Amino acid sequence: WLKRHPENCATFAEIHTSIVVMKTLLTEESIKVPKGCKITVKSKIVEVTGKHGSLKRNFKHLPIELFLSDGGKKVVARMYFAKSKQCSMLNTVCSHISNLFEGVTKKFEYKMR
Repeated sequence: WLKRHPENCATFAEIHTSIVVMKTLLTEESIKVPKGCKITVKSKIVEVTGKHGSLKRNFKHLPIELFLSDGGKKVVARMYFAKSKQCSMLNTVCSHISNLFEGVTKKFEYKMR
């Protein structure tokens, strides 16, 4: 079709290049570390220790940056150039980390019925 109608080539290319996907430059979420919990972050592996044991979670498969700030009182998860689905992934990581805190502070026992 383009070979038979060369006058439409420019408009065809303009239509397809006008679609732009917006990316966010920096997305950052932070979580406070509750009292009685100790957290270590080393190469995207998060380990939380509390009065009821310790839990470990691996986030190496995600393109995020995890680090401690305020002297270990806050966990910061950061992502650069994220689209909307990746921003929701960052919120999921923060939920997982807060669930780790809850798991080591509150005792949970599953009872078979």
